Amino acid sequence: MPAATDFRRRAFSIATINASGRDVGRHVYWKLYAIENLVRVVVHSVLSVQIPGGNWWTAVDQGLQSKVAGFRGQYANQPWHSTPGRHEVYYTFLSDLNAIITAHSHLFRPTIPDIDQWIARIEQIRLPRNIVGHMNWPSSTDRQRIDVFYKDFQALIKKLASANFNFVIP
Repeated sequence: MPAATDFRRRAFSIATINASGRDVGRHVYWKLYAIENLVRVVVHSVLSVQIPGGNWWTAVDQGLQSKVAGFRGQYANQPWHSTPGRHEVYYTFLSDLNAIITAHSHLFRPTIPDIDQWIARIEQIRLPRNIVGHMNWPSSTDRQRIDVFYKDFQALIKKLASANFNFVIP
């Protein structure tokens, strides 16, 4: 079977669109899923310890809190649909997560000393993530950027785990 290509560069064919979707899902989407959810777990784990009172979400920017409350309300109004999760962090986008990390970078620094580099790297995959998340075809450069970030972020997670970092799933 030939390698899948961007269906938009070929004559219309349902099979070509299906092949494009399978290729992006098999090679890219799952990595972004893992990255975004691992970032959520790291944010929750660090801030749950660093912000006293047990509910770190109250320290998040009011604008983001309002946006998330709106999303939660949409799901509450249609309870027959699945929800993103119980905690507000599951209603955030990668850009929101990066804004939370940036605003509280001083709280991440004891655990992740090079947090500023991670903030920059998350920003570098934000647009490629949006391409894939909105069901478009990523360029080979974007695929490589996602692959490298995924590999490096997995290494960070393993390093934290080996240092007995307490991961807490929200």
